[in-house]
Amino acid sequence: MDTESKVASVEQSNTSVVTPNDEIGRLVEAPITWKAYLLCGFASFGGIFFGYDSGYINGVNGAKIFIEAVEGAGAKELSDSHSSLIVSILSVGTFLGALIAGDVADFMGRKWTVIAGCAVYTIGVAIQMITSPNAALGPIVVGRLVAGLGVGFVSAVVVLYMSETCPRKVRGALVAGYQFCITIGLMLASIVVYATEGSPDTRSYRIPIAIQFPCALILGGGLLLLPDSPRYFIKKGNLAAARHSLSCLREQPEDSIYIESELAEIIANEEYERSLIPSTSWGGSWANCFKGSFWKPNSNLRRTFMGTCLHMMQQWTGVNFIFYYSTPFLKSTGAISNSFLISLIFTLVNVFSTPLSFWTVERFGRRKILIAGAAGMSISQFLVAIIGVTVGFNHTHSDPSNPDAQLADNIAAVNAQIAFIAIFIFWFASTWGPAAWVVVGESFPLPIRSRGVALCTASNWLWNAIIAVITPYMVNENRGNMKSSVFFLWGTLCLCAVVFAYFFVPETKGLTLEQVDKMLEQCTIRNSAAWKPTGAFSAEEGFNERKLHGGTVAQIEDRDSAV
Repeated sequence: MDTESKVASVEQSNTSVVTPNDEIGRLVEAPITWKAYLLCGFASFGGIFFGYDSGYINGVNGAKIFIEAVEGAGAKELSDSHSSLIVSILSVGTFLGALIAGDVADFMGRKWTVIAGCAVYTIGVAIQMITSPNAALGPIVVGRLVAGLGVGFVSAVVVLYMSETCPRKVRGALVAGYQFCITIGLMLASIVVYATEGSPDTRSYRIPIAIQFPCALILGGGLLLLPDSPRYFIKKGNLAAARHSLSCLREQPEDSIYIESELAEIIANEEYERSLIPSTSWGGSWANCFKGSFWKPNSNLRRTFMGTCLHMMQQWTGVNFIFYYSTPFLKSTGAISNSFLISLIFTLVNVFSTPLSFWTVERFGRRKILIAGAAGMSISQFLVAIIGVTVGFNHTHSDPSNPDAQLADNIAAVNAQIAFIAIFIFWFASTWGPAAWVVVGESFPLPIRSRGVALCTASNWLWNAIIAVITPYMVNENRGNMKSSVFFLWGTLCLCAVVFAYFFVPETKGLTLEQVDKMLEQCTIRNSAAWKPTGAFSAEEGFNERKLHGGTVAQIEDRDSAV
């Protein structure tokens, strides 16, 4: 179809699609079908990478044959330095991968960046499989570093891809599905580790490592069948591809009034944002993420600060302390006889609590559940700490029948601590776990969206790595030996998260990505929940009156955004 035909097509549909509502047009949206749910939600399977890689190493580090392979015959546990290196090296790779993914996603597309991440991930898993009793530390560290690069690609771009393709009414629930898949990955890791922990040979750690192969094949192979983001195609100036992609995602003909209306909305917003954030050099495009006043909610700097700090706070909750170190920590207290089983119970609570967020994130909104969730987590953490230092984990005595073993002085108190840890996990899984990903996917304008989400994901992995490095030194018996007191730290940080969410996180429930920009321009963060759009963004900006005239379409099709 030549340019004149495209202009005529868009003009004709635009005059019939966007009908007046008072003086401003309204956005006509396609009905949401089950196929549309599945198409938009499939990418959330990438969360399994995140969860499984975060979870399986907890058990592998506790496997006797692996400990002896790293430390030497007769060793009973990994040294602090080796434990911290093996756990944190994944996060180093993911941090780098997430930063690189921002550029790659703008160059080759969201879909192909995730597929490339799957390929890199499989290479890392293959290197980890080389781990043997004769050569353990090198392969596991290098393999996790390489696999981390792939996980970084996937974790940064999957959220971006889903945010740009999901219908606004269910975007929060579908992106929350990414966190649900993270919990599935954690559960799968716990089950596999629990099933193989008694193996006397290398199966105790090679089987958990090998399970990662099918995860990569399923996600990479499935994405080959899905369209790329229509917003990516508009950014690259490919109007025809954007129309086709949107048609596939919404299950509507390309000339449908629904497709034309949504396409006009995306184009109008892209033009408006480009007028504020013009294309520039590679370095300039990264610098755009930090421009504007910190005191203006709609500035790029403020959005970047909010997103990166939100993911820092997500790690500060202490949730990964439970999933990375629950096995060695519970063993060190001497109060738990089967710490692997308790760890599995925590994981199951995580899995079954997360689906609640599919409803709450759309019913109550992102902002409210973040504030409530941080408060709930803080109370739970403080109760764990108080019980522990008074009558719980911190108080044990030698087993008369086995002087090397420890027994809890007060079993009921220990059980209460375990219950409150489970309640903490419930609060995290139903609020901060999914909502942090939802918010960052919705908060950035299109010209910097890929880099903004990449920075937020990199922040998540950076703090993930920092916590993985410092935790052994905080709780190990011959180091900080904080025992239950470590929960005072996590509880205090959760209080900080309450304050942060109240002052810095806007409410984006029910808004298109284009309307989020308008909301941040027109109201304060604390009043954001009350803001309502008055009509379609394209109509408000006068886009309908211009009716996608020939010059506009030519600009879109000829443009090749700087990346």
